[in-house]
Amino acid sequence: MSRFTGTVGPLGIGVAVLWLSIIVLLPLAALTATSFENGLGGFWDAITAPGAVAALRITAFVSAVVALINVVFGTLIAWVLVRDDFPGKRIVNALIDLPFALPTIVASIVLLSLYGPASPINVHLNATQPGLIVALAFVTLPFVVRSVQPVLIELEKDVEEAAASLGASNFTIFWRVVLPVLSPAIFGGAGLAFARAIGEFGSIILIGGNIRGETQVASQYIQQQLEMDRPENAAAVSVVLLIIAFITLLVLRVLAHRAVRREERAA
Repeated sequence: MSRFTGTVGPLGIGVAVLWLSIIVLLPLAALTATSFENGLGGFWDAITAPGAVAALRITAFVSAVVALINVVFGTLIAWVLVRDDFPGKRIVNALIDLPFALPTIVASIVLLSLYGPASPINVHLNATQPGLIVALAFVTLPFVVRSVQPVLIELEKDVEEAAASLGASNFTIFWRVVLPVLSPAIFGGAGLAFARAIGEFGSIILIGGNIRGETQVASQYIQQQLEMDRPENAAAVSVVLLIIAFITLLVLRVLAHRAVRREERAA
């Protein structure tokens, strides 16, 4: 009787590589080829154009701010959902995933209605960077929450109770005991939130205003270049976004791996 080893074999690997190539690698290769149609000099001119530099700078800034906001509030929300019981908890838990299901253009319409010129609460954020941050925070909220939740569920409370019995404050317990365990998940969620934010388009298309040098993000700049029949420039900026996202996820994955290794050695 043969024993099941859990491997998929050459056929499974071949199918996986083929599907990955069709869905990811071939489109990326085509995009890269388009970005270099005018040569290396054309690529460099496209990504160093004043409009491109301004759009990339604004995109990186607001995405970093959104990632930091998600780290704080996403971790807090995950903590509340795991450690506390309150009426409507299941509804709140379901609402966390709403940005995944809701078309992002709908989010932009709602945010414009709430924070636009006719704001019912007299808060006007349209065509401002805070408006971009609010929109991006909405669509990226689930990443940190859903990354941290499973870790909190599996986290044993014995160590926390032992630290509390020795007189440690709640802040000390969280900082010295809980946070080191959660940090890989937090890093991973923050990286996903940042990567999603730098390429977001639908949620900011209305509330952002698309003002060059102020609120125009990279995705809007790419659309503008396509409308001006400059696909090479649009592809070049897209490649830069891909590189930024890849490096961000790679660095955060390495940091998360090191944090796990430190936690294993400490245990």
